Amino acid sequence: MAGVTSESLAALATELEPVLATADLATADELFAALDVIDSSAALRRSLTDPARSPEERASVVRSLFGSKVQPTTARILEAIVSKRFRKERDLGDAVETQAVAVVTAQAERSGLRGLEELEGALLRFRRTVLTSHEVQRALTDAQAPTESKQRLAARLSPQVSDGARLLIDRAVTSPRGVRPSALVERFAQAVAARQQRWIAQVTVAKELDSAYQERLLASLNRYFGRELKLDVVVDPAVVGGIRVQVADEVVDNTVSARLNDLNRKLAS
Repeated sequence: MAGVTSESLAALATELEPVLATADLATADELFAALDVIDSSAALRRSLTDPARSPEERASVVRSLFGSKVQPTTARILEAIVSKRFRKERDLGDAVETQAVAVVTAQAERSGLRGLEELEGALLRFRRTVLTSHEVQRALTDAQAPTESKQRLAARLSPQVSDGARLLIDRAVTSPRGVRPSALVERFAQAVAARQQRWIAQVTVAKELDSAYQERLLASLNRYFGRELKLDVVVDPAVVGGIRVQVADEVVDNTVSARLNDLNRKLAS
């Protein structure tokens, strides 16, 4: 997905962030169910992606089709999605899938970094288990096999996982949308990993930091960012001195190299 679709996904991520903060797994389940309806009807996809229709007209189609059948939160997410433009009809379904996974990921995030790590770990363990057995791969990709049998097999291969992981694994094995279940699970895991960057402070310094300094630095960063972070320390002599910290898109750069670059820019202007 590129161009206009990428712009739409970026806009949705920002617009729906407050919604994700309170959405539950039932919302994710409803989004997946809506995705099945959208995928099953070419006419509906054309209607929901028709650039000749206004965003409100496309949202009206969603309300008439899903409004009485889903939670208000689900309807709000679907309306937000169809209000955006997409390069291809397929991209609309991908956007719904992306938001369903985002709901599951946000729900895990309410437990902090540990919740995200557990969700990602469960997905990757399942993927590794599937890839070690050609027999399992054939069973999960057999178009004639009942959905329930695939779910039972997936449950045996991934016992004692969270409800969120179960939802995503079941989705991958029953409705992979043209890709292998293991590939879809990996895509889901990548989305969880991307969310974890919000909790990881990448610290760049010129030389190794001792453990005592790292503890003090971590405590300070936790206070500054208002959450419990995990340090990822990178040693780069090119920074000369000072420290650079990045958490998601926020950067605090107090390195000597950054100050020198800033000075050079001022002198050149």
